[in-house]
Amino acid sequence: MSSPNTLPINELFATIQGEATYIGTPSFFLRVQKCPVGCGFCDTKYTWDLDEKNETKSIQEIIDKKALNFSKGEGNLRYINLSKDEILDLAEENKMNHIVFTGGEPCIYDLREITEALHDKGYTTQIETSGTFEIRTSDKTWVTVSPKIGKSIQGGYEVLDSSYKRANEIKYPVGKQKDIDHLKELVELHDLSKKTIWLQPLSVSEKATELCIEKAKENNWRISIQAHKYINVR
Repeated sequence: MSSPNTLPINELFATIQGEATYIGTPSFFLRVQKCPVGCGFCDTKYTWDLDEKNETKSIQEIIDKKALNFSKGEGNLRYINLSKDEILDLAEENKMNHIVFTGGEPCIYDLREITEALHDKGYTTQIETSGTFEIRTSDKTWVTVSPKIGKSIQGGYEVLDSSYKRANEIKYPVGKQKDIDHLKELVELHDLSKKTIWLQPLSVSEKATELCIEKAKENNWRISIQAHKYINVR
């Protein structure tokens, strides 16, 4: 199991950020293990459980996952506990200036020490979070809150008001009109009108994309098109 001085990492990969503000940016992703939120539409369900029987000591087992069908959420349950220094070494090896913590749910963990250390080394950092846990990170970290709300949530978690306040951007999954209606309620309730708001079509479906285009124009929102899926990278 992880300790206060390590992070359980399910996956490491260098790619191009395909979503929201940092779209097109070469990025080194660290996917943490564990998420109790339980979204029905999650495409990384293999990161939900943290079971010590799945811990590995082989970094290669975390890197080499090309044969797995990630598009269907069929990832590897294996994870490795990495220290701050090990993460810094990996960042240097991969030569990407932008480091992204995703999940799983990265905000289960206290990321202040590692993000501060990365900034001290000249990197930029980003966290992609559901907003259901306190965001403990460097003040310089770019925070993307992607609220997961509704009947598809199995864990009964709610997005924290403090997460909305800390967010640099809101990335909202949209499949139907009811998602737009709910987003408008959130904008008013949490005073998000000055935040950058991205609509992200669920499953890149044509119908959801058309809805996002229409509502983005109506509300001066933006569309996150998941560009990595179009250029065929992770």
